[in-house]
Amino acid sequence: MPRRKPELLQGTLDLLILKALMLAPQHGWGLAKRIEEMSRDVLLVHQGSLYPALYRLEDDGLITGDWRTVEGRRIKVYRATSAGRAQLARDADTWRRFSGAVDLILATER
Repeated sequence: MPRRKPELLQGTLDLLILKALMLAPQHGWGLAKRIEEMSRDVLLVHQGSLYPALYRLEDDGLITGDWRTVEGRRIKVYRATSAGRAQLARDADTWRRFSGAVDLILATER
């Protein structure tokens, strides 16, 4: 039986998008592929989740997008803003505390 890729925990997609955009600007499909590659093919980002998150992050001023024409197609390329970089630092710290706490619970024998 093939293993399913796990669903992203609510709230982690923004963190993953911001981290991926810190590496280099990217368009939506490229972001989904980058996250999948960075997770060694464990995490799959569905477009139905990705684009609403991108629009929300853009509305919140955490990312910005510029329209470009590449190979005759218009694509929107996103990059993290300074506010997005600051948010990434806060969210990464929160994630590390959260995942550390879950690890402690999972390691409990009794």
